Amino acid sequence: MAFFTLNVPKDFKESVRLDKFIASLPPSAFDGSSMNRSKLKSGASEILLNGKKSKVSAKVKAGDEIFIQWEENIPENIEPEDIPLEIIYEDENVCVVNKKQGMVTHPAAGNWNGTLVNALLYHWGREAIYQKAGEEITSEVLAKRRPGIIHRLDKDTSGIIITAKNRSSEEFLHEEFLHHNRITKEYIAICCGRPKILEGKIETQIIRDPRDRKRFKAVVGTEEGKKAVTIYKCFATYGPFSLMRIRIKTGRTHQIRVHMKFLGCPVMGDPIYGNFLKGSPFQSASLMLHAYLLKIRVPGHKEKMTFKAAVPLRFKKVLRTLHEKYGSGKRKVES
Repeated sequence: MAFFTLNVPKDFKESVRLDKFIASLPPSAFDGSSMNRSKLKSGASEILLNGKKSKVSAKVKAGDEIFIQWEENIPENIEPEDIPLEIIYEDENVCVVNKKQGMVTHPAAGNWNGTLVNALLYHWGREAIYQKAGEEITSEVLAKRRPGIIHRLDKDTSGIIITAKNRSSEEFLHEEFLHHNRITKEYIAICCGRPKILEGKIETQIIRDPRDRKRFKAVVGTEEGKKAVTIYKCFATYGPFSLMRIRIKTGRTHQIRVHMKFLGCPVMGDPIYGNFLKGSPFQSASLMLHAYLLKIRVPGHKEKMTFKAAVPLRFKKVLRTLHEKYGSGKRKVES
């Protein structure tokens, strides 16, 4: 996967379609690779025009900034793969999985196999999802080739994901997730830092970081971006580290990681938003974020069901070291 940032020259006199402008550029603009409108439409996983999501048909003019996230080798088919899964619950309508750290939820730019979707296709005994004859592979088409996926977790976030096994269940669960007050999603995190306020609500807009398009940032006092709401509770501290319980009211990309950074307590092991404490014994720690609990209505059941994913081994190892170094932990807030 590659990232390109292009600037329309200030002396550019025309106003043309974005794809036409990109196709007119020399190969040197793309590290020597040639580009045409068809390749742009099929290979671009994200296009931003002046920091906002855009289509290839958008008009560009002098001074505009264009950002493209590019994927060259998009497979024609999504194949079943024999990948072990930890199933928490399954019936004829849903399958609840404890996703392991390092697994991507669905095929996307840079990760076209080894995903939860590939594993579920095999587990459910289904055939590969084939490209239709004459079908052009676009981001919109790819979005429809994610059977059963209702929500997602970041690659390095472990924990609960509920998936749908048929179309009616998918529609039912989509409706539940659209109304966030109907579901409870709870995470646990080990963070670097101690919050000044031990429990509360973080409510901001989340935008893409203009200085690094791979990152997001929390901002206030603006309507730009998307609203994000996170409820947190620090229920134990160990020296300069905190054990957090987190509930999200919205589902934005990197939301918890961005909000913990905003709080001054980035998640331990976060390679994008973290700040590793000097001399910390956890310099090599992986992301300490785990989707621990999901409470939701499930097709065929009148009452909400509660699913839990056991605390992973990587958490237990870090907590053991924290106990050894700082004692059993100071309980700041009753859990």
